[in-house]
Amino acid sequence: MGPKVSIIILNWNGLEDTIECLESLKKITYPNYEIIVVDNGSRGNDAQVLRERFGDHVHLIRNEKNYGFAGGNNIGMKYALDNSSPDYFLLLNNDTIVDSSFITEMVKVAETDPTIGIAGAKVYYYSEPERLQSVWAKINLWTGQPLYTPRLVAEGIKEMEIDRGQYDSIREVDWVTGCCFLIKKEVVETIGLLDEGYFCYWEDTDYCIRTTRGGYKIVYVPEAKVWHKGGRTSKKITGLGCYYGVRSRFCFMRKHATKWQYLCFLIYFFGLYLWLATGYYLVFHRRPRLVFSYWRGVMNGLFTSEAEAKFYSEP
Repeated sequence: MGPKVSIIILNWNGLEDTIECLESLKKITYPNYEIIVVDNGSRGNDAQVLRERFGDHVHLIRNEKNYGFAGGNNIGMKYALDNSSPDYFLLLNNDTIVDSSFITEMVKVAETDPTIGIAGAKVYYYSEPERLQSVWAKINLWTGQPLYTPRLVAEGIKEMEIDRGQYDSIREVDWVTGCCFLIKKEVVETIGLLDEGYFCYWEDTDYCIRTTRGGYKIVYVPEAKVWHKGGRTSKKITGLGCYYGVRSRFCFMRKHATKWQYLCFLIYFFGLYLWLATGYYLVFHRRPRLVFSYWRGVMNGLFTSEAEAKFYSEP
């Protein structure tokens, strides 16, 4: 049967995406898994439709409010720990579809070494299935800027590389994207759950650095393939992605950087990066409201506690 994998999927007003993701999971070849769908306070009847359509194929948890990416996934992981004792947790974004063997490939690699704590997939663009969206990144604590592969050209703009086999080797990395995140149960028991202080964005980066500092490895598994739409949740509220992306970056740096690394980051950010990002939102997007959200995220990231720094709240 193989190790048991608890697949955890968040839904927040994303019914069509979640249905498509769950339908793709019906085709996977891995035999020993469960699916836990956490409805993170959707306003409509998403939870009811999912329960009626998928029945016993999924376990559905319905939250009364949106606890964010970290909080929602933590609720799913806590349920699995209390009720099914999995060997692995797979955090999977609801706006993905998956290759039938993706879990098989990740588990196979993770089982080869007890020090492997997290495994990640090769992620393609959903709209352009041969182009790579994400494979891995190196975390630079002097600039607060992950060095993504494929390369990040500017704020929100990535090189559109076609997969020609250039990233087909299993390798140990600093970071893999949280849209497809296989975590050994031992890691969760050792370092804990996701940090809910981020609400959304950078919690996967935070978890990766906590994992490596806890003595575990993070590996990229090229034979595990996922297609990701990207930004489906953050686009539901104008400015949410801009705000939390930069606010969470400051939270991450304040938590993990040394005093000198944080000072270097501030010089880099306010001397260069802030102005590049502002120009990107003004010139490329032509949306001043995004600039306001971005600057608000900067200010809250610098000076405000998490409890006071919420962008999103229930009506």
